Amino acid sequence: MNKQDLRIVFMGTPDFAVESLRILVENDYNIVGVITMPDKPSGRGHKIQYSAVKKYALEQNLPLLQPEKLKNEAFLSDLKALNADLQIVVAFRMLPEAVWNMPRLGTFNLHASLLPQYRGAAPINWAIINGEKETGATTFFLTHEIDTGKIILQQKVPIGESDNAGKIHDELMSMGAELVRKTVDMLLEDKVDAVDQQQFIKEESDLKAAPKIFKDTCRIDWNNSAKRIYNLIRGLSPYPAAWTELSDKDKDAQLVKIYAADILFSEESHHVGSIHTDNKTYLHIACKDGFIDVKEIQLAGKKAMKIDELLRGYKFEEGSCF
Repeated sequence: MNKQDLRIVFMGTPDFAVESLRILVENDYNIVGVITMPDKPSGRGHKIQYSAVKKYALEQNLPLLQPEKLKNEAFLSDLKALNADLQIVVAFRMLPEAVWNMPRLGTFNLHASLLPQYRGAAPINWAIINGEKETGATTFFLTHEIDTGKIILQQKVPIGESDNAGKIHDELMSMGAELVRKTVDMLLEDKVDAVDQQQFIKEESDLKAAPKIFKDTCRIDWNNSAKRIYNLIRGLSPYPAAWTELSDKDKDAQLVKIYAADILFSEESHHVGSIHTDNKTYLHIACKDGFIDVKEIQLAGKKAMKIDELLRGYKFEEGSCF
């Protein structure tokens, strides 16, 4: 079978998924349908926003389905009518068996980690938060338990000491798209020899999870080490961003987001959360074993700014702290 004869249904929602869909379309693979999330109101005006995948699918005149519920009989009937040989999932939703088991070649997923490590919704963030030196992407067949199916292909990418989630996201987006294309080609050539994830697991307790990120996950605890805080900041930058509260003597506490920082180690003891600044060029915040040297920050109601830019118009009061 050649790639024009292989009928593919693609499922995804955000920008991360678009790159994989694009590489298939631009290389003339036969995309017979695209499944994405229903349109949702967004922003202050609650205007209806299309997903990134929907925008691209419309540009390419690809057949599109947007089911509210994946077990809906009408959707399952429409999906079956596409007569797909293969389904590909990139950053979508958990699929019921009635969906992933439908095509004759099955359904494979692109996941942004080196499975079995970092199963879950936020693998890029957690790998950086945990201080990993490398991560990667994996294609694997879907099965009943989330992110546990047999591995088809994997590729590693290093995490630099100053890399943040945004940079690794973009690297994995491009690399992952190539991995998707290679996986399809292997299936076409009947060269897939998928490997059970259990072969990579010595102890279940060694597995690191990647659960969904919530607001409390993003709060900086200044009692932690400088390294741990630094990893949290870059692991959440640019979105959703690590945050803390600024307390001025005569003002209500305000939420502050920190997007970029460096570490200054110090053997001197300072009250954690205390502010050290010349109110011109630098802002250092004390933690357990040194300081976080803030490089980019966002005060409530303001845009994100480099620290010297902020200090041209905002002065931290003596005695204020985080």
